[in-house]
Amino acid sequence: MPKLIWREPIETTTITSRPPGGAADDAADDAVAQAAGARRRVITLGDIAGRESGGLVVLLVAIGALTLASDEFLTGNNLANLARQVAIFAIIAVGQLLVILTAGIDLSVGSVLGLSGASTAQFLVAGVPIVPSILLGVGIGAGLGIVNGLLVTRALLPPFIATLGMLGIARGMVLLSTDAQTIQGVPDAFQTIANGTVLGIPNLLIIAAVVTAVVWFVLTRTVFGRYVYAVGSNPESARLAGVPVRMVTISVYLISGLLAGLGGVLLASRLGAGIPTAGTGFELSAIAACVIGGASLFGAKGSAIGAATGALIMGVLNNGGNLLAINAFYLQIAIGVLILVAVGFDQLNTRRSAAGGG
Repeated sequence: MPKLIWREPIETTTITSRPPGGAADDAADDAVAQAAGARRRVITLGDIAGRESGGLVVLLVAIGALTLASDEFLTGNNLANLARQVAIFAIIAVGQLLVILTAGIDLSVGSVLGLSGASTAQFLVAGVPIVPSILLGVGIGAGLGIVNGLLVTRALLPPFIATLGMLGIARGMVLLSTDAQTIQGVPDAFQTIANGTVLGIPNLLIIAAVVTAVVWFVLTRTVFGRYVYAVGSNPESARLAGVPVRMVTISVYLISGLLAGLGGVLLASRLGAGIPTAGTGFELSAIAACVIGGASLFGAKGSAIGAATGALIMGVLNNGGNLLAINAFYLQIAIGVLILVAVGFDQLNTRRSAAGGG
């Protein structure tokens, strides 16, 4: 597999076959250029932010509405709590995005998160130092991610079935290993990882921002990122073009599992305990965040920033609902509507693009 290399935009030059025709032709060319410039359309938010523009608009509207509706929304304590709540979802959503970009899906991230978090807590209680415990917890997630990738690429199982099976396996493993009991007694230094701050900024927010930035860089500035989009667009064409489709597919499931494991470690640190039922339903929240943030479940469309934005939108809605004492069931309905609207707009844009290309 080729090494990851920096990828810069390539400048292109338009070559015309018309021979030069003197001053009259030059004047005509200038007139055409001026007319084209006059007809140039106004740059919109969609031109600047791409597919994430819709999510950004929803986020800004939600923040504005909650600022007007609640005096507590913009307080330091509430924003810090919001950041801690959203950060873990954002990390998982970014990992899920990589799988979705290849037209796959990972339903096991919630269970992998629970297993990694509880295992890390068990290692710590058994006396294993903090750093090795964290590495082991994250490694468990990465290992299960590799298994998912092998099931999809080698056993040729549909991603939905392969990861659904892993969902049950990982959840059963954590319930058996913990006897369905909460693991308590982790060191205070471990709890500081998720609950501490740097210059007033929560550590969890910093970690989530770093993960998002790294994945954004990989997707936009490396050959591997180009391969991920190519596999999601058309795996057979990508294979014929020399893309190592199997290796790319295994890699995205590995990264998804690794980030789910990291999320489990951070959640155990935040709660100060390993909870065997932690992460239940997180896989659906991660998928929803990706879709709301502009990703397409058909692959090859989406970005790390969009996935993080989607997670932030869901976090803001839940946080605002708690502040305004809104029934949580209504919030579930609102998130469901957002998903339907996001997918509907994506399908509408796809049909319009196809019609325009035809």
